[in-house]
Amino acid sequence: MLARGAAAKAAASERVRVGVMGAGGRARALIRSFAQHPEVELVAVADLDANRLPEGLQEAAPFQRQPIRAESDFRRLIDDPSIDALVVGTPDHWHAIPTILACQAGKDVYVEKPDGHNIVEGQRMVAAMRRHGRIVQMGSQHRATQRLQSALEFARSGKLGKCLTAKAWESSRQGAIGFPADEPPPPGVDYDMWLGPAPQRAFNRNRFHSTWRWFFDYGTGDLGNDGVHRLDMAIAVLNAAAEAQGEPPVRLPRRISAAGGKWYFDDAQEFPDTLQVTYEFDARPAPKILTYEMRLWAPYPYLGQSEGAAVFGDEAYLIVSNKEWVAATKRGEVLAQGAGDSSEAPHVANFIACLKSRQRPYCDLETVGHPASVLCHAGNIAARVGRELLLDPETEEFLDDPAANALRTRPEYRRPWLLPEVG
Repeated sequence: MLARGAAAKAAASERVRVGVMGAGGRARALIRSFAQHPEVELVAVADLDANRLPEGLQEAAPFQRQPIRAESDFRRLIDDPSIDALVVGTPDHWHAIPTILACQAGKDVYVEKPDGHNIVEGQRMVAAMRRHGRIVQMGSQHRATQRLQSALEFARSGKLGKCLTAKAWESSRQGAIGFPADEPPPPGVDYDMWLGPAPQRAFNRNRFHSTWRWFFDYGTGDLGNDGVHRLDMAIAVLNAAAEAQGEPPVRLPRRISAAGGKWYFDDAQEFPDTLQVTYEFDARPAPKILTYEMRLWAPYPYLGQSEGAAVFGDEAYLIVSNKEWVAATKRGEVLAQGAGDSSEAPHVANFIACLKSRQRPYCDLETVGHPASVLCHAGNIAARVGRELLLDPETEEFLDDPAANALRTRPEYRRPWLLPEVG
C-alpha cells in the first residue's frame, strides 16, 4: 500500500504542502483524507498530547513518500515557510487563534466546525481571511457531497414551490458523562497549552478528549457540534428553493428565541440536552422561519432520520440526512431522491482545488461557514439568557441586550493566548 499510495502522488511541483494541528478525533480522519489526496504532501502533524501523535502519523504514512514531522507546538507549522496550508482539527476553543495566525503568515486554512468558540472569534477569523486574501474552508463536509449537491439541484428546479419554513434536528440518544473527580493530567500532555485561552482549571477527564464539547470554556454543545451541519443543510436547501423563485437568499436571522435546558442527564454537562431554537429571517418577499430541535435522550428518529433537515414548500417538501435525501408531495408521492455517505474526501478535494484556482470553496468561511456558526452561537446564547434576542445581521450584535452581547466572546483570554488583532 505504501508504494501504491505514494506512486499515486502528483509531481512535487504540483503538490500542496500541508500541516495538520491535532492527531486524534476529527484531526485523525482529516490526516488520512489529506494524505490520500494525490496533490497533497503532508509535511507535519502537531499535537500537544504525545500519546496521540504516533497514531495520527500512522494514518498518513502509507500515502507519503517522505517521513512526516511530529511537533508538539502548532506554531512550528505556522512558522514553517514551506507549508502552504494549515488544517485545524482541534477542540472549538483552539480554532480561531491558529486560523488567524496562519492567515497572517500567508497560509490557507481548513478549519473544523464551528468556525470559532464564539461569535467574535468567527468575526476575527473572517477579517483575517479577507485582509490577507486567504482561502478558508470550514469543515462542514456535507456541502461538498454529491448527496447534498444533488438535493440542492432538485431544490433549484422549483418543484418545492414557495418555501417559508425549514427544520433541523438531532434525535439520537447519547449517554451521561458522570461527575469524575479532578486528577493530575496524563503523562505526555501539555495541559497548560491544551487550556490555551480558556480559564485555568484543574485537569478533569470530562473536560478533555471527546467530552470537552459539553463545557462552556471549550465547546459549543451539540448545537455547535452536530447542529451546525443540520442548520447549514436547511439553509442551503432553503436558499436553493428561494433561488428558483427569484428570491434573495437568507443569511442571518433577525429574531432568535430558545426553550430548553439540561433536563434529562444528571451529570457534569453544561449545555442543554433538550432544546428548541427558532430563527426568524427578515426575508423578501416574506419572512422565513427555521427551527432547530435537540433531543439527546431520544432513542428513535424523527421524520425517519435521527439527524436531519427538512424544507417545506407549498408544492412539496425535502428531507436530507447524513446518508440520503427525498422530496415528496402532499400525497406522499416521491418526486426525487438520492443517497451517499458523508466522507470529507470531496470537501478536502474542493479545498485543494480552490487553493490553486483561488475561488471560494463550498464551505467558504465568510459566506457559508461563519453564518452557520453564528446560528449555533446565537441559539446557545438565547438558551442561556432565556429570552428572545434581536440580532443586527450586519454587526452580529444583539440589540439592547448587554448580557447577551457579553456572551459573544470570552470574559477574558488567558495570557499569552490572546485573540489576535486584525488590522
